[in-house]
Amino acid sequence: MTVPEFRKIIWAHYTKRGRHDLPWRKTRDVYKILVSEVMLQQTQVERVAPFYNTFTRKFPTAKKLAAAPLSAVLKSWQGLGYNRRAKMLHNAAKELAVRKVKSVPELEALPGVGPYTARAVAAFAWNKGDVFVETNIRTAVIHHFFPKKKKVSDKDIEKILAQALPKGRAREWYSALMDYGAYLKRSGVSHNAKSRTYMKQSKFVGSLREARGAILREVALGAASSAYLVDLLGADRRAQMRTALRALFAEGLVGKEGESYTLAD
Repeated sequence: MTVPEFRKIIWAHYTKRGRHDLPWRKTRDVYKILVSEVMLQQTQVERVAPFYNTFTRKFPTAKKLAAAPLSAVLKSWQGLGYNRRAKMLHNAAKELAVRKVKSVPELEALPGVGPYTARAVAAFAWNKGDVFVETNIRTAVIHHFFPKKKKVSDKDIEKILAQALPKGRAREWYSALMDYGAYLKRSGVSHNAKSRTYMKQSKFVGSLREARGAILREVALGAASSAYLVDLLGADRRAQMRTALRALFAEGLVGKEGESYTLAD
């Protein structure tokens, strides 16, 4: 496979089957694109789209989100999971509300924003052509350039991407590449297990993530005692629920009023 051949495949798929109607592809607003990137972390596009629309209607600007209490943000996040993302986004909005970011390093300086997210936001908001890798991009490149290699590093992938990236078309190119990788996965093709960075996600049922989510859903309805929260998932999971409750409190996602726990303000 040559780089020009790879480009041709990606563009052809994007023209015929690209997900052109995704709501975050209709904006160049740094804040809204950051919202989408944070929501899309470890969450499928189909689940994110309705949450994104509802969230950005309620919090249309960084200033609106920054001014909202954390409890309101967490309630709006219910159902997406990984609630630490909501707090990180809330903190990032506080920075965006008072200063305009204009570069990848400035994006990376925002709370909770790492190299991938900063480069993705820069590509989609500013059409900036920095190389970055995510799961769908990884699948597309491995499928065509490293089909027989057992352990492919992201550096291997980045070298291909640096050659393939069309000048001045980063926004379209990364959208097209992600769509093609997602298409491969839906077709039963996934090479991420060949990646050196691959880590299989643990099962949700019975996990600490499930325990955290159960607690947050409950306190979103109102204050609840620790005894009640610890018993939410049954007696055999009390120890895990105590661990989850302590972690949520330490992370500032839940607060305490007397003997009861609430969503943090």
